[in-house]
Amino acid sequence: MKKYLSLICLSLLFFSCVEEKKKEKASSEKEQFSKIDRKAVITRNNVHVNQLDTLASLSVGNGSFAFTVDGTGLQTFPDMFQYGVPLGTESEWGWDSFPNSGDYKFEETLEDYDQYGRKVSYSVQKKGDRARKAVDFFRSNPHRVQLGNLGFDLLNKNGEKVQPQDITDIQQELNVWTGEITSTFKVEGIPVEVKTLCHQEEDIIGVEVNSELIEKEQLKIRLRLPYPTGGWTDLGTKWEAENLDYSSEISANENNHAIVTRQMDSLKYEIGFNWKGEAKFNKKEAQYFELIPQQNKFSFTCQFTNKAINKETDFTSVEKSSKSGWEAFWKSGGIVDFSECTDERAPELERRVVLSQYLTKLQCTGEIPPQETGLTYNSWYGKPHLEMHWWHGVHFPLWGRPELLEKSLPWYDRVFKKAKHLAERQGFKGARWQKMTDPYGDEGPSSVGAFLLWQQPHFITYAELMYRADSTSATLEKYKERVFATADFMASFAHLNEEGTYDLGPGVIPAQERFPKMETFNPTYELAYWNWALTTALEWKERLGEEQPSAWKKVAENLSPLPVQEDYYLTTESATDSYTNPEYLTDHPSVLGTYGMLPVTPMLDKEIMDNTFNKVWDIWTWEDTWGWDFPMTAMAAARLGKPKKAVDALFMDVQTNTYLKNGHNYQEERLTLYMPGNGGLLTAVAMMCAGWDETNEKNPGFPNNGKWNVKWEGLKKMP
Repeated sequence: MKKYLSLICLSLLFFSCVEEKKKEKASSEKEQFSKIDRKAVITRNNVHVNQLDTLASLSVGNGSFAFTVDGTGLQTFPDMFQYGVPLGTESEWGWDSFPNSGDYKFEETLEDYDQYGRKVSYSVQKKGDRARKAVDFFRSNPHRVQLGNLGFDLLNKNGEKVQPQDITDIQQELNVWTGEITSTFKVEGIPVEVKTLCHQEEDIIGVEVNSELIEKEQLKIRLRLPYPTGGWTDLGTKWEAENLDYSSEISANENNHAIVTRQMDSLKYEIGFNWKGEAKFNKKEAQYFELIPQQNKFSFTCQFTNKAINKETDFTSVEKSSKSGWEAFWKSGGIVDFSECTDERAPELERRVVLSQYLTKLQCTGEIPPQETGLTYNSWYGKPHLEMHWWHGVHFPLWGRPELLEKSLPWYDRVFKKAKHLAERQGFKGARWQKMTDPYGDEGPSSVGAFLLWQQPHFITYAELMYRADSTSATLEKYKERVFATADFMASFAHLNEEGTYDLGPGVIPAQERFPKMETFNPTYELAYWNWALTTALEWKERLGEEQPSAWKKVAENLSPLPVQEDYYLTTESATDSYTNPEYLTDHPSVLGTYGMLPVTPMLDKEIMDNTFNKVWDIWTWEDTWGWDFPMTAMAAARLGKPKKAVDALFMDVQTNTYLKNGHNYQEERLTLYMPGNGGLLTAVAMMCAGWDETNEKNPGFPNNGKWNVKWEGLKKMP
């Protein structure tokens, strides 16, 4: 008995030691996790502006609504800023459609193409007066609306309107940790202090103003409502319009509260003001309203909504929401600290990473896929591009914030019927996801977009990332219908050729949009993506204990091989001049996505891929590329064991790889910001730090030369 008790005591002692070790390990891990001072990393990258810089406007927002300001803290000089980073006010709900006065039918945009020996209809840009007008109507409707311009009306002592050159002593800071913009400036030596924030749950701006100009009657707050352009872009500066008889009226004007109701064509929304202290609110002229404070320190809120106005919100509650919401964001998920790196480029990389997180969170985390210019101004009529959703959203799970990508995934369910209808109309199975769409899932006519393929497997990528974040049957059940319909289309689109392998195309434009649609077939990146996505869909069937479709297996296992010429991959099998035709050395080098965006597949030969990378690196026309091409190149370099090239790719001295003072990825005059570039940077950096499924080493995407001691926590591996 004594011996038995002794054994029990020893066992208890052993388990006690084990538990103590576990606690020590947990404590050590917790200590390790908290070694990075997150607030220090974020706030040392706060943005400082000291002039009216049209490319340095700053934004506040909540993911589905954004408000962009100039150096005054409001949108005071929209005409000056319109060709920089415009002073926009946009939401994911603010869409309008002009009346279909021409009674155009969507069918008028369709054109049949011979594909696999049968007629397949695509919505494209067409010639001819009637057809062109029909196409233009469905391309531009619906269009995202600039909801309103909220700025200061400032006067000099002589009563003349203050001009940009009259604003002096500008000191503006964006506190990235709190989402607060503080702005100070002077008019004729009199200081103005402004705080600007955005509520994190509602589309409400909070503003506090402090200046003697108020009691001198030299400062008012104005609301101007621009007309929509209905064009490719909308900078929020169309103040006059013909045949657009929109009504904008004060529908409530009480103590400390006023509402403006705006009725457009298909959109009705309200703008509500709440304020503290005495103020007057009136209509100055059509589409122009004034809030006139009566004391030098004044605070107010401004809400834009197509629902009910919140009459209770004040500046303090908006400030609290912003600070708590942003602090919670920064304390969640991943963080990267470059402070111990000695490479001279490290501080700039950290700045880009921090500001890209801020911008993608406030511009790209709504319930529908974002547009390429976020919620600042319209590009492509404000419409989402589904091929870009990968770049907008994949980084969120990699940074330990899968819920931010997950917010937009129910949209695919809402438009599911339309995606299935498109596939059915074209004679394919499953659901086909369009490139250029709208919030309702309708097609946008495009002679390029209608033939793009690389957005099709994206939904399987998103679903797989959600499963990696939460590997439960609930996740499988939640996404399986759309995963399987996506795979059904992919298998039915592939065409069995005479050699017994499956082709993609003709009737395809690759991610590198340089190739003729009816002559192009078997683009390398798309072939590999087809293989990975179908194989992943088959794994989903296995996880669920369901029978694996033989059609998926046949296509996945018998796709045409990746096209090789000499010792490198062609961009597409149909272009044997991939590296000799100057036109084919521009735009996205998407062949690098084959082993950059994608993991290794059975189709890939790493040695040939390495040769391909070197070829592209040496001869590509990098001046004619886009912002996400550089992170894609860095991802390929990292996977191929070229960490120096990975870093060099992120810092390639090309205009489209420019990151402005406010963190935006500048492309050109018509695209002064480009959110896929920011998202791509975050994807690449997460991968370079945490690695991918094949890796075990620390920071595999950074050179092991003593200069890149990158510290991080909370990041996840790339597939």
